[in-house]
Amino acid sequence: MFVKTRYALVPALAAAALLLSSCGRDTNIVKRSLCPAVAVAQYAGDVTRFDPPESREAGAIDMTAALTDLRGDCVEGTPEIMTRVHFDVVARRRDAGTARAVTLPVFVAAVRSGEIVVSKEATQVALNFAAGATRATGSGNATVAIARTAVSLPASTNKLITRERKPGDADAATDPLAEPKVKEAVRQATFEVLIGFQLGEAELAYNANK
Repeated sequence: MFVKTRYALVPALAAAALLLSSCGRDTNIVKRSLCPAVAVAQYAGDVTRFDPPESREAGAIDMTAALTDLRGDCVEGTPEIMTRVHFDVVARRRDAGTARAVTLPVFVAAVRSGEIVVSKEATQVALNFAAGATRATGSGNATVAIARTAVSLPASTNKLITRERKPGDADAATDPLAEPKVKEAVRQATFEVLIGFQLGEAELAYNANK
């Protein structure tokens, strides 16, 4: 089940994908990144396994795992915008018993306009608890490709956003994104890459309510 996130873990890639910069001393230019934001999906960043499985008592928690250290590397200068996502998983088990191998399913989804899932792929992360150890770590990665045409703005909209504004101009202090048509065009061309554990309904409800 897919759940949208409320926050991004890569500050450099803001959800709106807009960066303000100064070009020279007397000109302000708005620059837009084509790279998607990368984030952990809400309620899907951790998983709790119980023994027995139907219990939800704290004393029955067998293992917990969490996604951490999420990184996204993006390449813009190609026909497709390629984002390579790297992440780690840290897990803890209740009993430091014999060696144990665990495989956890993880999804990676591309989301358009903050709500439309355009692609979703599954991967797995292998964890190996050594004998006598209560902690295990694993890592994974995935690549998401988004067509450049999908993230590119219409020429007329892009012209409004990137037009040089000099101090003293009537609209120098006006945010071009305040224009409804511009705002909607940017929204339609904005993507996120979301990652999370593939959870069942009961697991998702547990995360949402804890």
